[in-house]
Amino acid sequence: MRVKQECNSSDVGVPCTTEDELLKRSAISPEDVLGLQKITENYLCGPLENVYNIDFTRFKIRDMETGTVLFEITKPPPLESAVNKRDLEPNAGRFVRYQFTPAFLQLRRVGATVEFTVGDIPINNFRMIERHYFRGQLLKSFDFEFGFCIPSSKNTCEHIYELPPLSEELMREMILHPYETQSDSFYFVDNKLVMHNKADYSYSGGP
Repeated sequence: MRVKQECNSSDVGVPCTTEDELLKRSAISPEDVLGLQKITENYLCGPLENVYNIDFTRFKIRDMETGTVLFEITKPPPLESAVNKRDLEPNAGRFVRYQFTPAFLQLRRVGATVEFTVGDIPINNFRMIERHYFRGQLLKSFDFEFGFCIPSSKNTCEHIYELPPLSEELMREMILHPYETQSDSFYFVDNKLVMHNKADYSYSGGP
């Protein structure tokens, strides 16, 4: 398993962009999404853009200080009925809802282990940019490199998230307003957007 620290790239000085601008472009680059100032309302690319057949099959989040597993999900094997349903719902599998306790907001370092398979095309410069927002305010932008993936392979790596300190007032607001904390995850191959996933978060300790 490969362990990846967050990249040192920064979006300081990157020109601001809007979702409407990006939806008009034939190709979207990392710099384009680094310029976004709020969560997107739509997906910036469709499932057909994933010509590399990247499929995330397992995901786990753990506290780096204690090793406690905070969240874990494994994708079940596909069934014919599920495949047919996915054909009718093109965005199925592109959104995740997380439920954490308020204590999660006190954590400073978490590890996210991801397992994924790729198709028969080699993947160069596989990169993820993940941007987290609360009510239109950018909380943190994460930037990770997956590296090279050989064709028809299963890959596992752990990304280390350095979480920003939050004020007591902001944490209180995030706890009181579940699912208003949201994120966009953009996946690039050779600097071209090929996948876009979304998530929202509750820190109220329950559904």
